[in-house]
Amino acid sequence: MNTPYYQAIGKEVDVFEYGYKCKLPFLLKGPTGTGKSRFIEHMAHKLSTKLITISCHEETSSTDLIGRFIIKGAETIWLDGPLTTAVKEGSILYLDEIAEARPDVIVAIHSLTDHRRELFIDKLGETIKAHDNFMLVASFNPGYQRGFKELKPSTRQRFVSVSFAYPEPKIEAQILVFETGIESGIAKKLVNIATKIRNLTELGLTETVSTRLLVDAAKLIHVGLPKRLAVHVAVIEPLTDDLEVIQALKDLSDLMI
Repeated sequence: MNTPYYQAIGKEVDVFEYGYKCKLPFLLKGPTGTGKSRFIEHMAHKLSTKLITISCHEETSSTDLIGRFIIKGAETIWLDGPLTTAVKEGSILYLDEIAEARPDVIVAIHSLTDHRRELFIDKLGETIKAHDNFMLVASFNPGYQRGFKELKPSTRQRFVSVSFAYPEPKIEAQILVFETGIESGIAKKLVNIATKIRNLTELGLTETVSTRLLVDAAKLIHVGLPKRLAVHVAVIEPLTDDLEVIQALKDLSDLMI
């Protein structure tokens, strides 16, 4: 399998590799669609390490991560959760959108994010030392989360952190061309639309145009959907349900592509 494509913007690849050597927990910060998940897929492949990903939400509990007892036939057996599995086998565990998880998840990982590097399994009364190759990685969207959930400073300070942002226009256009095969000129126009909308802060959008949305639009254009329609359905409609804002953004994008 080929290494998942990722276009480095700064020194994040180097920082991650050194963090992995030092067995330090890692936090990826930034708005949605800036390549955080692709980055961690790229790094796991580059380091020849298994990656276990958990998409956190408000129902994600420590039991989901650590494990639970299940009934199998006439007996009760223990089933390791993904965190316990990663700790034992030395995988990278990626907690995507960690601020969305329940508070007990944060409590459960604390002893893995300091010098102890161990996991306590309350239901078994056991403490497991992390495998030498285990790494805990989390992502967080500061200020972009639904309900503006934040990570406590005491939690943030347990991680080496790297901020992700949207690439500069030239690099973002290159990403679109590589990911979709779209013509360079159209890629540049898509990036120009995104840049314009990102700067329209007065619209009060909860999220703005991500590179991911541009990739979706580029894919649709590449297979034959009219350019303006592709931008409408892949970029503008996902941003808001406000009909007036949608129409204004459609008018704007139509002038630019």
